[in-house]
Amino acid sequence: MMRERQAHPAEAGATAGTEATEGRGASPSAAAGAAAGTGASPPAEGAVPPPRDEPLVLVTRGGLTENVHRGRICAVSADDGRLLAAVGDPDAPAFFRSTAKPVQALGALLAGAGEAFALDDRHVALMCASHRGTAAQMEVLEELLRRTGLDEELLAMHPDSPLDEEARTAWIRAGGQKRRLYHQCAGKHLGMLAWCKLRGWPLEGYIRPGHPAQREILARIAAWAGVPTADVVSAVDGCGLPTFAVPLRGIAWMYGRLACPDAAPEDETAAARRAAEAMQRHPELVEGPGRLASLLLADPNIVAKSGAQGVFALGLKRQRVGAAIVVSDGAEGALPAAVRAVLMRFEAWTPELEERFARWFPDELVSAAGESAGRREPAVRWQRTN
Repeated sequence: MMRERQAHPAEAGATAGTEATEGRGASPSAAAGAAAGTGASPPAEGAVPPPRDEPLVLVTRGGLTENVHRGRICAVSADDGRLLAAVGDPDAPAFFRSTAKPVQALGALLAGAGEAFALDDRHVALMCASHRGTAAQMEVLEELLRRTGLDEELLAMHPDSPLDEEARTAWIRAGGQKRRLYHQCAGKHLGMLAWCKLRGWPLEGYIRPGHPAQREILARIAAWAGVPTADVVSAVDGCGLPTFAVPLRGIAWMYGRLACPDAAPEDETAAARRAAEAMQRHPELVEGPGRLASLLLADPNIVAKSGAQGVFALGLKRQRVGAAIVVSDGAEGALPAAVRAVLMRFEAWTPELEERFARWFPDELVSAAGESAGRREPAVRWQRTN
């Protein structure tokens, strides 16, 4: 899949929304697994039908509706996972993709990796990150390598290049040498390898579902989402690690608990608090300039993270609410309007967010000649809940 060109912020969904192209830099088997179910071919006989979705965002041009981005939204109580509001089916499954990263990082924190390797909040933020290869991010990743004593060649993914435009330009001028550390999931992988090293687990094969680290992560994901482990659907993520699907409300509950760590599963409160606080203290490390999650993490009330293929999750501290969004066609440019609808629904929209969204995610679409070309219009209609 080709990288989209850099566009006006209003049209730069892949830059400002969620993760870049899935499978980018992964091993061939991982990329093949990540490609399954993308709509490139008709669903196989007996495949699970798509869940019930609803319009989330309309794109208008010349007085006509050009696109309708459908999807699902679910908001729950951080305390008990009780459904508070929904659009579409909140019980149908969705893959976490990279929204799982903060909870995937907890194993290393619970095992004492922070103390054993003298990791500070910057390193923890990168363990939860989908980085873009900026100079600041690479500096912290290099430190993480040195402090853990790990070899970059242990990373399972193929060598890659920076996603950030400025960083990529500098990289090209410097000769354009690809590295595994440039892959956007490198921090997550390093955190897992540090955990394995501390526990005495094999470093080889750490991405395999049968590895002790991955078995523990599966159990933790299930506990945080409030579902039995046997009900979690496992698949291959773009970086080669397992990814998991649970009911959308489970993703929402995970983020409600991350924002309110006192609601975390037993004995994981302190680790969850450290992960969430590290993300909020270093929002630009978690994703990067102009990224929706980084913009939201700068608000002290919000914990947020993107995932590939139109998945986004956030938790609201004051409201004690978790929310998850999935855009059915994976169109990441639809996410800012959907996120805004959630924040307004739970009275978490602020003048500061209004200003940031107007700068990075304006409703108006502007042509390359600087003329108004259309608009994105929210179409969210909240369902009544009990």
